[in-house]
Amino acid sequence: MTLPTLLHRLSRHRTIRVTTEGGRFLLLTLAVGVAAVNTGNNLFYLLLAMMLSLIVLSGLLSEQSVRQLEFHRHLPDTLFANQPATATLWIANRKSHLPSVSLRLHDVVAGQDHDRSIHLTHLAPGASTLRPYTLRIRRRGRYQLDGIRVVTPFPFGLFQKKAFYEQAASVLVCPGLLALPPMLIQDLTAAGHDHAVSRRGPGHSLYNLREFRPGDDSRAIHWMTTARTAKLMLKETEAEDQRLITLAVFTVAPDEDEETFEQALSIAASLIDRFLNDGLRVRVLLGDHQELQADGNETPLHLFHALALCERRPVTDKTAAQHALVHALRRSQDGPTVLLSAWADPPLREMFPAVDRILTPQTHKDLFDAAGSSLPA
Repeated sequence: MTLPTLLHRLSRHRTIRVTTEGGRFLLLTLAVGVAAVNTGNNLFYLLLAMMLSLIVLSGLLSEQSVRQLEFHRHLPDTLFANQPATATLWIANRKSHLPSVSLRLHDVVAGQDHDRSIHLTHLAPGASTLRPYTLRIRRRGRYQLDGIRVVTPFPFGLFQKKAFYEQAASVLVCPGLLALPPMLIQDLTAAGHDHAVSRRGPGHSLYNLREFRPGDDSRAIHWMTTARTAKLMLKETEAEDQRLITLAVFTVAPDEDEETFEQALSIAASLIDRFLNDGLRVRVLLGDHQELQADGNETPLHLFHALALCERRPVTDKTAAQHALVHALRRSQDGPTVLLSAWADPPLREMFPAVDRILTPQTHKDLFDAAGSSLPA
């Protein structure tokens, strides 16, 4: 290992910074040293030795405070951009005899320290503790955590000793969710009633009445009709299948519409969340290469994660993306189709004639403005 590499690793894992009080103390120590040399007074030499010993003792005790710590971080399964979530950090002191005192813990992301307001006043030898903290991430995508930075001013506050512990972790940050107007949801789902097909199956609505046959469930006998016709009549119910809605996201947009594309993904995540909460089945066509489905009975993490990793396509890919999306829309099952696009310059209605509703920044400006206000500046 070369000397520069060794120095880089040492500086990465251990750094020290002089505090304001420490700077004053060093200047005072220098002044005492100059006075001792100029005067030859033994009291000045004694005072200088004491001050230098405090500096050495401060380094030794702070090093002991940040050594032999162990960390385990638990991140939530789903994070949404610019919305708080709770993470937990488990900290253990693996030293046999010495405590760790006055610790502040920071997350290290891309070499930068992020203060999570985690403070430990005292952690006894062999002890451990669990600390929850709020995690708010501003942008969607893969969020990579490098490790934990431990900072302590112990024992005298003259220096801040920093120690880095590698604790790599990553989490997918999904687009932020919006409060959608109820009228918009009603408009988008209204076409679903046109596609509904009445069929026999479990449910509550009446589908048909017929004569009772051996093997039928006697609990389904319709007694009022039986009394009127003097025949055992069975009530058949209409299947309450979840209606299907298709959400297609056109991922082609020019470079200057990057922020608008992020707004579109936030709207898409909000629509998916609302549709599923309303008991609909959702089919998502993401660009020209992903087709995903979920219903209200399952956790739609795979849909949100796909949106978290979605990438904008350049305008040069418009033709290929259009053909692929049109082909996927032709395979749509019964139910309304909604097209969401951040780019409204091309004639989307002519490109996608089979779509029931189209959402763009021009047709739904208020919705995109609301999504834009939730994005970080």
